[in-house]
Amino acid sequence: MTIKEQYEAAKQAYANWGIDVDAALETLKHVPISIHCWQGDDIGGFEVNKSELSGGIDVTGNYPGKATTPEELRMDLEKALSLIPGKHRVNLHAIYAETNGEVVERDQLEPKYFVNWLNWAKENGLGLDFNPTLFSHEKAADGLTLSHPDEEIRKFWIDHCIASRKIGEYFGRELGTPCLTNLWIPDGYKDIPSDRLTPRKRLKESLDRIFAAEVDETFNLDAVESKVFGIGSESYVVGSHEFYLGYALKNNKLCLVDTGHYHPTETVSNKISSMLLYFDKLALHVSRPVRWDSDHVIILDDELREIALEIVRNDALNDVIIGLDFFDASINRVAAWTIGTRNMIKALLYALLVPNDHLKVLQEKGDFTDRLALMEEFKTYPFGAIWDYYCEQMNVPVKESWLKNVKEYERDVLAKR
Repeated sequence: MTIKEQYEAAKQAYANWGIDVDAALETLKHVPISIHCWQGDDIGGFEVNKSELSGGIDVTGNYPGKATTPEELRMDLEKALSLIPGKHRVNLHAIYAETNGEVVERDQLEPKYFVNWLNWAKENGLGLDFNPTLFSHEKAADGLTLSHPDEEIRKFWIDHCIASRKIGEYFGRELGTPCLTNLWIPDGYKDIPSDRLTPRKRLKESLDRIFAAEVDETFNLDAVESKVFGIGSESYVVGSHEFYLGYALKNNKLCLVDTGHYHPTETVSNKISSMLLYFDKLALHVSRPVRWDSDHVIILDDELREIALEIVRNDALNDVIIGLDFFDASINRVAAWTIGTRNMIKALLYALLVPNDHLKVLQEKGDFTDRLALMEEFKTYPFGAIWDYYCEQMNVPVKESWLKNVKEYERDVLAKR
């Protein structure tokens, strides 16, 4: 059978449950995923006075061919995007500024240092998102930034965050699509603190100063990202989930939840519905923790499917901003982007092809037998045939054929670096 014939047969199976597959694919076309640039160069960035990676972040592996220049990174992103169905976004960190060999401190960054990224995004029809970089810097060497007891250090990072918001506003205005500027800090203590409150008071004051700077919310969306623990901050993180949840609610900011930033028994999928009751919009960084916040490439596992189901079944595709955040230097980096992003889109398609309304009715009726039976049976419905047809229609490789493209690119481009 051809891909089209398999699609038509699968389509009928879903139609028996009132699922409009064509409508599902049309919806999927308009869901952008924000793809993180830092998978391509192991979070190195392009600062002239580059520092070693810090802040509890680690990238393991030494697979050859990582990007070492902005041009190489953009080229690699283009290759990955050519293998991923749909139109998406690219997420940048401040360390990806291009300063033409000039040392520019982070608190002095301006939109002009990101013009090449902006022009590239315009040429490729992409949106851009942004993050201030509060790690891998001498002023973050002791693990504290916005909550630091030294006012001078706090001011440096406050000014950097304000500059980053203005860069985000610039992206949003120029590209005609709002930029999500997300703030994450590594602040915390390795061992049990004697005072949890004072650093949090300082963090709150720093955030208030950052967000007091006028930035047009039409073009820039502010988000704050929490964490439960990190390497070097095992016992206490200043910007905890409760801290940022409260701050975001009170100050009308987006709360960004990262799937690797919670205890192993906590799941982000279980938080989405509760948070949607109180927030107009949420933001996600989708990663895969393995025993700790290790940021493995995401796979189509139960939690990824459950995250997608929570977004779709709650009619929140326009309310949840989906970004990715993983970095693996042990495999081909273009392949990592491709695997992870295709899996995120697959999960959303899977969720769109589940009879969610019928399952909700069963739960309300207390018919848990039918609910469980159907939820399990739909796991083996012919979802793969729908995915293959979608890829073909979107002019990207079907099934594993994309691997051939990556291998050719590795041979012709990456191996020569």
